[in-house]
Amino acid sequence: MKQFITRGEPQVWLTAAALTSTLLMAFILVLVVIANGLGTFWPARLTAFDLSNGQSVLGEVLKEEPLPGEDSRRIQLKVGNRDLYGMDFRWIREDGVVKRHQPKHVATIERQEYGNFYGILTEVVAPGVDTSMALWQQLEAGREAIVPLQDTLDEIDGHINDINYEIQKLNNRDLLYAYEGVEKQDPKRVDIAAQVSELKGSFGHWMTEQGKQKQKLRDYYANFTDINGRPVHIALAEIVRNFQPNDLTTLQRAGIYFDKLIELFVGEPRESNTEGGLFPAIYGTVLLIFVMSLFSFPLGVIAAIYLSEYAGEGLMVRMVRIAVNNLAGIPSIVYGIFGLGFFIYGIGSGIDQLFFPERLPTPTFGTGGLLWASLTLALLTVPVVIVTTEEALGAIPGGIREGSLALGSTRFQTLTRILLPMASPGIMTGLILSMARAAGEVAPLMITGVVKLAPSLPLDGQFPYFHLERKFMHLGFHIYDIGFQSPNVEAARPMVFVTTLLLVLIVIVMSGVAIRLRNHMKKKYTFGTF
Repeated sequence: MKQFITRGEPQVWLTAAALTSTLLMAFILVLVVIANGLGTFWPARLTAFDLSNGQSVLGEVLKEEPLPGEDSRRIQLKVGNRDLYGMDFRWIREDGVVKRHQPKHVATIERQEYGNFYGILTEVVAPGVDTSMALWQQLEAGREAIVPLQDTLDEIDGHINDINYEIQKLNNRDLLYAYEGVEKQDPKRVDIAAQVSELKGSFGHWMTEQGKQKQKLRDYYANFTDINGRPVHIALAEIVRNFQPNDLTTLQRAGIYFDKLIELFVGEPRESNTEGGLFPAIYGTVLLIFVMSLFSFPLGVIAAIYLSEYAGEGLMVRMVRIAVNNLAGIPSIVYGIFGLGFFIYGIGSGIDQLFFPERLPTPTFGTGGLLWASLTLALLTVPVVIVTTEEALGAIPGGIREGSLALGSTRFQTLTRILLPMASPGIMTGLILSMARAAGEVAPLMITGVVKLAPSLPLDGQFPYFHLERKFMHLGFHIYDIGFQSPNVEAARPMVFVTTLLLVLIVIVMSGVAIRLRNHMKKKYTFGTF
């Protein structure tokens, strides 16, 4: 026993137990997220419950649990039909169920609004569709028939958005002329007014066309009843997806599952972000990390090079190093407040006063946006890059520096051709850590530019294409919003796990690319210190 202690075996077992516990907790966390996230989109069967009061309930069975203090159980159902019942979920007592069965031909209809509808198809009205076909085939044919109409409507919406953007640009130019004291009768302002008038005429034309197109779409609809016979009218244009879950084969279920996965990556959110796709949030998250890296990575590397290679070992340098190390421990919300006060209210307001005075008091850069959020996160992650870069440079043997200088190289040549290539794996480690931390931050973003729903993307096809002043969506904030701010918590819960899983995957993919690049550099410059 004495030898066991003197050899340090307890410390070895303690560190091994700590590592095992950490890995186990991380594994369980990822397993819970995967288990709850991957199963969200699998089409569930619909179960009907005939109750003792003469009513029936149809829905997806979510869970069953015993009633506390009673010899009975209760069942939670997702009943959908929010426009009929005012709620998506319902509990029923098992002892009040007369019959439980899974009827054939009941339909699940995913809609643009009011969530899913569960019921029975009774009629399809679709001009040009063969009425001799079965009802479900008529529904499928009707949805195919409106695809060209919906494509045309999307094109019209695009024209309207472009016109609005052009009108806004002309109005901003007119505001600038007015600010400069140009009279309203001046040819420049008269020309702008004429262009705006022409665009408004075009806007009116496209609005009329939009109304006609929507009227055509209203001619295509279907009638349903719920399990108790209550009628429901649903326009085919409002249907996102329709299927009969109790009649599906496993292969058909897999097809619907992957169709929902594709929608998750490329679709727009709907129903207060609790349904639909996450493309704007994915786009905003990746773009934020990319822009943040453009600021933090060069700044951190340059600062580390100066501290490691050029600065002396005086008191000031030691204080700077201590300050850099301490910056990593500051709560992220403090960075958010700094970004709000310094970047937005300070620099942003100054930019507005210098370059966009005619638009005031409406802010352009003096409000939250992608640029200020990226700079705030860059400040937050710069200490990580500085520390890892310094450590990578410090790990290079001094003899290599001395040998390079002895052969006639300058300090700059030694740095750029010898030291930085050798330290590049460690520098890439700093980039990986900074990206991983920035991807999960939410608190500073809530203050500096993230929104629940962004009307337009920071990067689009409108000149100048990259709009740093625009607000954006972020997966981390999306998790917070639907998890804690949604009026329908039960409906939002599956999307919380899906978004969490997606955020983890994005971090893994981006870090994996950086790790692969680091390993390539490591193989190229292999020395004994690595």
